[in-house]
Amino acid sequence: MKTSGQKTKNTLGAELAPGLLATGASGGLQALDARSREIFRRIVESYLATGDPVGSRNLSRALPVVLSPASVRNVMSDLEALGLIYAPHTSAGRVPTETGLRLFVDSLLEISGVNEEERARIDASFNGVPPGNLLSGASEMLSGLSRCAGVVISEKHITRIKHLEFVSLEPGKALMVLVGEDGFVENRVVDLPHGMPPSALSQASNYLNARLRGRTLNESRSRIEAELRQKQAELDELTARVVESGLAQWSGGGEDSKSLIVRGRSHLLEDFKAIEDLDRIRMLFDDLESKKELVQLLTKAEEANGVRIFIGSENHLFSLSGSSLIVSPFRDEERKIVGVLGVIGPTRLNYARIIPIVDYTAKLVGRLLT
Repeated sequence: MKTSGQKTKNTLGAELAPGLLATGASGGLQALDARSREIFRRIVESYLATGDPVGSRNLSRALPVVLSPASVRNVMSDLEALGLIYAPHTSAGRVPTETGLRLFVDSLLEISGVNEEERARIDASFNGVPPGNLLSGASEMLSGLSRCAGVVISEKHITRIKHLEFVSLEPGKALMVLVGEDGFVENRVVDLPHGMPPSALSQASNYLNARLRGRTLNESRSRIEAELRQKQAELDELTARVVESGLAQWSGGGEDSKSLIVRGRSHLLEDFKAIEDLDRIRMLFDDLESKKELVQLLTKAEEANGVRIFIGSENHLFSLSGSSLIVSPFRDEERKIVGVLGVIGPTRLNYARIIPIVDYTAKLVGRLLT
């Protein structure tokens, strides 16, 4: 598993997608000697565990080598000059910056696989779940395990199609209804060419049903588009335009072609330590309501081959709330990416535990969808 050119210690068989290393962090690790790395690592690990600033006296007691508080303070001063830690208050304690967290995650974080207890819990959560509830169940499960918000985004047409029909709404508009083999139903409003006769809708429905039934829309789309392009389809011009309009509406890749599921927002309220933390959580709630921007952010993760991590202001959506997003794409039986799942929470996440959970769940959901 690799991130941003740095190797993360791990035993996972997955690969972390390239990180979004903040300016100045790429050379940060090379600038640290062994003692500085150890102090930096302990500051971050303590912060992730408790959320509290770490002082030089407590650090000097915890280090495996004898080092005075004054010597620790000198190292902390150097780390602060590198932009890796800062003092949130007037106390002597320090916490990592977002740059420091990125450096830690990319270069020092030790990750193992999902433990047996959590693996069994994840597997059991999907037992007997109908295909139509699979993704919402995944979001719910991730929320419960991480005590954060679980999030899933997927193409709305990932199930195999049982039936398709165009229903006239008004002049120039029709409703395109797709029924999946799992019983899932999706509707889209499509524009009709001027002068469209009612018979054209039936002809378009019959044409698509003959090619889509039992397949995903993606599987048949290239064949249909080729037939239309080469004029091989036995359709008149207006009916062909209805078919093209339906395909474009359903598979255009825009915001409306995505299904967004967010579960467990209440978990984000469980661990705030001050009024300003609660204010950040409220900002995060506002972020989660911004479907368009969240969909755009998650769609970026579809470009990744493995787990991807966004920390705080690395993405403008979370720049105010100071939140982290850990996500991984999941694939269909043809190894095509059909969605992304993961968790959203404060930057003080247990990255070492949550990363393998997200990775394992994405692989499991991909298998269950085939």
